[in-house]
Amino acid sequence: MELDEGRRAAEAGDWVGAGHAFVRAAMDGSAEGAELAARVTVELEPLADGGSAEAAALLAGIYLEYFDASALPRAVRHARAAAEAGLPAGQRTYGHILATGLGVEKDEARAAGLFRAAAEGGDAYAMFNLAQLVDDPDESLRLFEAAAREGIVAAGAVLGDRLSALDRDEDALGWYVWAAGRGHTGAMNAAARWYRDGFGTTPDPVQAVRWFFVMFAHGDGDGIHEAIELVKAGALDEGQIREAGRLAGAPEAAEALIDTVLGGSRD
Repeated sequence: MELDEGRRAAEAGDWVGAGHAFVRAAMDGSAEGAELAARVTVELEPLADGGSAEAAALLAGIYLEYFDASALPRAVRHARAAAEAGLPAGQRTYGHILATGLGVEKDEARAAGLFRAAAEGGDAYAMFNLAQLVDDPDESLRLFEAAAREGIVAAGAVLGDRLSALDRDEDALGWYVWAAGRGHTGAMNAAARWYRDGFGTTPDPVQAVRWFFVMFAHGDGDGIHEAIELVKAGALDEGQIREAGRLAGAPEAAEALIDTVLGGSRD
């Protein structure tokens, strides 16, 4: 869908819209999206040089993500221009460059100021970045939650970690489940293990195996051994395994687990 949206925007001469659509496609794993995002830089350069802060910020991100180190000076130049124009996306991108020392002298204090300005402008990624730099733990938690509620899934997973460190296990589990439900495999693993071991809740082997199944569906098989061990230990019967598969949207995984562990013991 993003690729089609990008092509339509390109046909209409909306190169900024096209670039954003191609980047979204690339972020979803499309190799063609990454290729088209790189190609559209030819059209974005004159826009950025003509004063378009949005084109400059978009160019900086594309150069950082889809080009080699030779494009770094261009990324720095465009990010700085977009930041100086007051565009939140530019402030966030230039803040990232300063925070990591990409082609410039590392300056976390200045980066934090840019992240804060971008966050105040509503940039969710800037909220996430700022949360990792501020010294105030309460402010950090507020920023992680704000970023998560704006759709930054990784922020929810990190929030779970931070709340866990504060022994707020029930809240932590809630955020792990939130992030797991949005595709974060690390949060899936945390949720599965916490349900298995009873952190933040009473032990719930059905929910544990559910999230192990979801992990596997996302290409991470690290939890399958734990699921097998739960079944071997008698923590779930066939009906509960099937319920875990139903909740995970993976009934075939449930049947495979039943056949693997219980196949020889039924009847």
